[in-house]
Amino acid sequence: MFPGLLADRIHPTRQEVFFFGAPAGDCRFTMPALPTWIDFEDEAYGLPDLEGRGVKIAIDRHGPRFDPESGNRVVTPEGLLEVRQYLARRLPELRNAPVTETRVCQYENTSNGDFLIDVHPDFENVWLVGGGSGHGFKHGPVVGEYVAARIDGKSEGSEARFSLATKAFHQQRTVY
Repeated sequence: MFPGLLADRIHPTRQEVFFFGAPAGDCRFTMPALPTWIDFEDEAYGLPDLEGRGVKIAIDRHGPRFDPESGNRVVTPEGLLEVRQYLARRLPELRNAPVTETRVCQYENTSNGDFLIDVHPDFENVWLVGGGSGHGFKHGPVVGEYVAARIDGKSEGSEARFSLATKAFHQQRTVY
């Protein structure tokens, strides 16, 4: 929606996600032994084996620009190699584990990494809400409350960093 206004302010990027099968009966890769983690040094994150799907691993940096409607959703050999190299360093027991699932997702980033939450400049009854950068789902309830409070008049003004005016036409920051 509103491509003329948002096309160069919201930047969809391609993100590859991999699931690796843990050794049968090995509880080290399930909750509570293995927590969800973010590895800022290696720009990766992961989740334990939940429901037998495998240990989820992804490199968490802005990937290349991506068209969500027509982009290729097959992971690359280079992406798999990078994740396997990460596993060899951080979880060596999984370095040769079978891949059980892959997917290509997208982040929708703003230039400064903050959400876009603002009234449309031409339509006072339309709110622009986005730029969750892969984190929008988990923040959905509080973002919804934030917007609803402004619509209902229970809170006035908006956090300046969320405004459309702060969203540039190029990426200014990394994921972290």
